Amino acid sequence: MENLTYTHNAEAASVIARFYDSPPMAYVHSYGCQQNVNDGEKIRGVLLDTGFGICENVEQADLILFNTCAVREHAEQRVFGNVGALKKLKEKNPRLIIGICGCMAQQKHIVEKLRASYPYVDLVFGVDGIDRLPAMIAQRLQKGRRYLEDPRERNAVVEEMPIRRDSGFRAWLPIMYGCDNFCTYCIVPYVRGRERSRKPEHILAEFRDLVSKGYKEITLLGQNVNSYGKGLEEPMDFSDLLNLLCTVPGEYQIRFMTSHPKDASRKLIDTIAAQDHLCKHIHLPVQSGSNRLLQQMTRHYTVEQYLDLVGYARQKIPGVTFSSDIIVGFPGETEDDFQATLDLIEKVRYMQLFTFIYSKREGTRAARMPDPTTHAEKAARMDRLLKAQDAIAFPMVAAMAGQTVRVLAEAAGRNPGTINGRLDNNLVVEFPGQQDLIGQYVNVRLTGSRAALLTGEVAQSNRT
Repeated sequence: MENLTYTHNAEAASVIARFYDSPPMAYVHSYGCQQNVNDGEKIRGVLLDTGFGICENVEQADLILFNTCAVREHAEQRVFGNVGALKKLKEKNPRLIIGICGCMAQQKHIVEKLRASYPYVDLVFGVDGIDRLPAMIAQRLQKGRRYLEDPRERNAVVEEMPIRRDSGFRAWLPIMYGCDNFCTYCIVPYVRGRERSRKPEHILAEFRDLVSKGYKEITLLGQNVNSYGKGLEEPMDFSDLLNLLCTVPGEYQIRFMTSHPKDASRKLIDTIAAQDHLCKHIHLPVQSGSNRLLQQMTRHYTVEQYLDLVGYARQKIPGVTFSSDIIVGFPGETEDDFQATLDLIEKVRYMQLFTFIYSKREGTRAARMPDPTTHAEKAARMDRLLKAQDAIAFPMVAAMAGQTVRVLAEAAGRNPGTINGRLDNNLVVEFPGQQDLIGQYVNVRLTGSRAALLTGEVAQSNRT
């Protein structure tokens, strides 16, 4: 693996400055996961470093860039629909540059579709091209030709990338990139590449900087954070990294995602129990409650091993809560397989579930598996799953009434004059409050709930 350092591209910036009469404006939209959101923040940072301004409206833009997701078919169709809607803008303004980047652009068949059917798309590049974006734009402006990069894996980590963060108090911090698991349903290893861990000193430096700037919640990112440390010169695993970061003084909390059950260890659970800065909520995607399907998915754990880890966490971490991902309708899923999933969620009693109907991804092994179950059957199972989860989670949420909790005020609530705050366990509470509370820790007394949303009131005037 190659470690690179971002450098300002003065030549590209000069080309861009000469082409426009005034500073050009860029519109950047990211689809998909938190890693994509963080990539979008870096794209904005690089564009600002090159002389662009950032706008929130495509009509004002000289450059429109969609940072895409490939995990599910629906996400890809949304992108194609939104790109199609830009054709009229390009006809009105031929100087407009339209770009597609990210996970979709890492697939050869997608690049060929853009090349053949979307001639007004000017730039196409994959997940590892952000630092080279200024040079791509300059080449497009100088030569007047489209820049469509063939998908390729770049075994490198680029440090010190400029970034324009979306929030002043919540931050995403990647600790590694790529995935080595190759679950049979998942396209991520093919578009994000193999696992590459950032050096701990680089992570620590970025973390210290965030804390010094007053960031209150920092989420560590990786396709599988539990496998952090592969390829490093000095031995360090994810638990070691968490302990290192928790030595930084300050008022902050740490979350992390995503945590693969096959690599989640008792050492990790012990670390979460011991460190006050670590949220006592664990997102542990199980995908299915059927051992047969877990084997078909190449998940490398059994339901029994998963439940053992959950049980150990409940012993060691008082009040720990869990969330998970569930795939409904994986190829060949039977009613017995689905019932096993219902049985599992009843045993674990998740506070939150993120549920998906299986989406066929070209190039994955699951895409070649027989899939006789109809979409209507899958939708009916999804409905049953959601109702079962609501029956578990809603009473758990309601039972929290009367507690006083510390929350991070995040945004305006749905009702006028209210604020939404996030608890340690990842639930959201809506409470009356002024906008100046946003970005601060607040003590809130929980008074009730509406489905999965808690309601409350400020418990005391001072902010903590």
